[in-house]
Amino acid sequence: MTTRPAALVTGANSGIGKVIATRLSTAGYDVAINYKLGAPAAEALAKILEKGAGRAIAVYADVASSADVDTMIETILESFGRLDALVNNAGVQVFKPMLEVEESEWDRVIATNLKGCFLCTQRAGRHMKERHSGAIVNIGSGCNKVPFPNLSGYTASKGGIEMFTKSAAMELGPFGIRVNCVAPGAIDTERTKTELADFASSWAGLTPLRRIGTSEDVAAAVEFLLSENASFISGQTLGVDGGLFAQPRWPDSDYGV
Repeated sequence: MTTRPAALVTGANSGIGKVIATRLSTAGYDVAINYKLGAPAAEALAKILEKGAGRAIAVYADVASSADVDTMIETILESFGRLDALVNNAGVQVFKPMLEVEESEWDRVIATNLKGCFLCTQRAGRHMKERHSGAIVNIGSGCNKVPFPNLSGYTASKGGIEMFTKSAAMELGPFGIRVNCVAPGAIDTERTKTELADFASSWAGLTPLRRIGTSEDVAAAVEFLLSENASFISGQTLGVDGGLFAQPRWPDSDYGV
């Protein structure tokens, strides 16, 4: 079996997840690239990462399905023999006023974002418990702290992820498993570019560092929290937002929004 640590990144065939998977591969992990849609993209990424020193596999699972998650974990253990790190990145959103959200839309967001985080953490945690070692990073959002209009389900799911992170850290800590959350702010991705025509300039002006973030900024934080450099950090949420959601509203000032 491989001597390299193994990591699972959910929703890793595009966006921030793809960059996280790539960075972890470079950092010395064998990487499982989870996808629900877009199998060709996941398989292409696995082939690219395989050209490095480690191994990579593309593995299908709807993270909201316990059967799918069980099969995914089994596949990873068969391929790598171990699972040392989990990044719960898979997520969806429905952008519309709360009064217009369909029940099916609410259910899909909560099932993918929150239930999926629970299922993957539980199943991976059971294996990590046996080895008395492991690290988990859940991807939150700026709406962990600040409610976003027209994103009621997404905001609820990400707020839930932050509290689930704390609860999981308490329960899994005695087994040598650390659980943390990374909460990105305004990040330059394929999706956010479609939200506003001037997404970068609009959010950069509101961010104390006067720029928006990149997927690499998020991936660097994830890598740190999974590493031994963060061996005594658990139950925490690390904002990767350039100070955006740390600032209060100050009247008659250049600071705050």
